[in-house]
Amino acid sequence: MAKASIRMSAAERRRSVILASVSAFAKGGYNGTSTQAIADLVGVSQPYLFRLFPSKKALFLAAVECCIEDTVAVFEAAGPGLEGEDALDALAEAYWGLISDRNRLLMQLQIYVTAGSDDLDAADRERILLLWRRLWDTVAARTGSDVAEVTSFFAHGMLINTLVALGVPEGDRLWEGLDRTGPDAAPACGALPR
Repeated sequence: MAKASIRMSAAERRRSVILASVSAFAKGGYNGTSTQAIADLVGVSQPYLFRLFPSKKALFLAAVECCIEDTVAVFEAAGPGLEGEDALDALAEAYWGLISDRNRLLMQLQIYVTAGSDDLDAADRERILLLWRRLWDTVAARTGSDVAEVTSFFAHGMLINTLVALGVPEGDRLWEGLDRTGPDAAPACGALPR
């Protein structure tokens, strides 16, 4: 008896391509990732991929948007009813869940590398900056924190990104002064809200 295949809607297929591209770009970077590799990951043809996204750059920018918007959604859902330092702590805890998914962490780093390269133009960089401002504004609005507190939150986050990306082990002196001891303290990443 033939196995029935489940058909995805166009929106579901598009989302699956974007998620596969996050994984691929996270590992290979913009220049080291081919659209064929992404098509292979998701199980579609390269021509079909180009029907969904007109170019590799358009696919990369969709992956950037996905990465940042998923982070915004996690921050918006974290610690309902909390404000100030308690809310910042809840957002930080939620962020550990995000970066325990190594692809999400590395994709963030690839965003910064590619945004500073010649692969993107000024309009592309402005689009990424608008997304990043949305992330910043979400933290500020969600927590009611002032500029200095939001700056500190993001500064700590970037330090944590660096330490986790480098694989600095739990208990290393570089983790001193942070609320957590290291990557082994991070919870397993669950499903991201959609």
